[in-house]
Amino acid sequence: MNSHNVPVITIDGPTASGKGTVAHRVAQHLGFHFLDSGALYRLTALTALRHQTPLADEHALAKLAEKLPCKFLGHEIWLGNEEVSNAIRAEEVGNFASKIAALPAVRHALAGLQHGFRMPPGLVADGRDMGTVIFPHATLKVFLTASVEARASRRYKQLIDKGFSASMEDLLKDLKERDARDSNRAVAPLKPAEGAYLLDTSDMTVEQAVEQVLRWYAAVKKSA
Repeated sequence: MNSHNVPVITIDGPTASGKGTVAHRVAQHLGFHFLDSGALYRLTALTALRHQTPLADEHALAKLAEKLPCKFLGHEIWLGNEEVSNAIRAEEVGNFASKIAALPAVRHALAGLQHGFRMPPGLVADGRDMGTVIFPHATLKVFLTASVEARASRRYKQLIDKGFSASMEDLLKDLKERDARDSNRAVAPLKPAEGAYLLDTSDMTVEQAVEQVLRWYAAVKKSA
C-alpha cells in the first residue's frame, strides 16, 4: 500500500486536553499505529536540557531533533536504550518543549520523522499541527479541547499520580502561557485544521470522547 493511501486520523488540541489518551485508545481500537508528536518535542527538549543546549542555538537544537533515537512501544516512550515516559512529563521539559516548538528549524527536522509513522493499516497522530501541517489530507481531522480549568485539573492529577509535586495555581498560569505561545507563534500556530471536527471534552469521559471519534471515522469512511 502506498503510504499516501494509508488512512490517517489527526487529533490536535492544546496541552492537557486529553488528546493523547483519546488518540492512543482510538489507535488501539482500530489496530492503527500511534504517533504522539508532542512526545517528539519533549524528547528533543529532554535531550537538549541534558546536553545543556541553549534555546538560542536553533541549529544545534534542530540537529538533536533530526537524529532523535526514539521509539514508541505500547505506552512506553524510549530514547535510545532508556525508557523516558515519566522523565519527559516533567514540567521543566514541557515548558522547554513548548519554546523549541516555535523554532522553524526544529519543526522542519521533526516533520520527516513524523511522516515516517504513516504505515499500514493506518495511523492516529496527536499533536498541535497534525491536521494543519503534517497530514493536511488526513482521512479524519479532530480538534479536541477543554476548558483551561478542566485541563489544569487533569494535568495536576497526572503529575501527582506519577509522583511529581504540582501546584494548581502554577499549572493554570503555565497552561494559559503555553496556549498563548502555541496559538500566536508564527510557524504552525495551534488552530483547528480546515474541515476538522471540534470536540470539547470538558464534561466528557475518555470513553465518550473515543466513541465520538470512532463514530466520525466510521461516517467518513462510509461516505468516501
